[in-house]
Amino acid sequence: MSENKIALITGANKGIGYETAAQLAALGMTVVIGARDTQRREEAAKALRVQSVALDVTDPASAQSAAEQVEERFGRLDVLVNNAGITGGSYDPPSKIDLDIVRQVFETNYFGVIAVTNAMLPLLLRSPAPRIVNMSSTVGSLASMTDAESPLAAMPASATYPVSKTALNALTVQYAKEFAKDGILINAACPGYCDTDLTNHAGFRTAAQGAAIAVKLATLGADGPTGEFFDDNGRVAW
Repeated sequence: MSENKIALITGANKGIGYETAAQLAALGMTVVIGARDTQRREEAAKALRVQSVALDVTDPASAQSAAEQVEERFGRLDVLVNNAGITGGSYDPPSKIDLDIVRQVFETNYFGVIAVTNAMLPLLLRSPAPRIVNMSSTVGSLASMTDAESPLAAMPASATYPVSKTALNALTVQYAKEFAKDGILINAACPGYCDTDLTNHAGFRTAAQGAAIAVKLATLGADGPTGEFFDDNGRVAW
């Protein structure tokens, strides 16, 4: 099913991105992991037996350079998983947040997705079945935040990570609208609360479990959904 397909995963030197790369490679895809830390990136690529490319999602020039390298090697791209993300290290409420931290989080979690996606779009449009997966989180679900019955409604107010994921969800819908006519299936994925560096290893799910939904959306058939938000249990309310 997935043989000869080319997949790029950002932030894939560890955690969920690493496991996504491992699972897509196991399906027979040619996987390219993108990360800015050279040593970690090359160690991960060697361990996974996949290819790699230098990629700092906060730098549009880096994203363009990565696209040029993918084009030189393969001529196209079939799957893009926008996995790179940060918390910024602060969950302060809107009234107390340092704006520089908000900007830092959005540079990676939102603007970085735009930079990488736009750089890779010409290559994705050469694919017979292009797929884009944006790694989001249910903490960005407005429905969950405002549902008194949801555990997420009890979370402290934060102006950083949750808001960036809300923005990413909206961005996913807009890209899906723009490229529906081109057959690009573009969806957001929630991996759940995973045991990774992002959660300071407080999560109860493994990174491999978290990667499963990204892999599912990356391998959708032609009749698959687009402009939707999913976790392991199905559709997630925006």
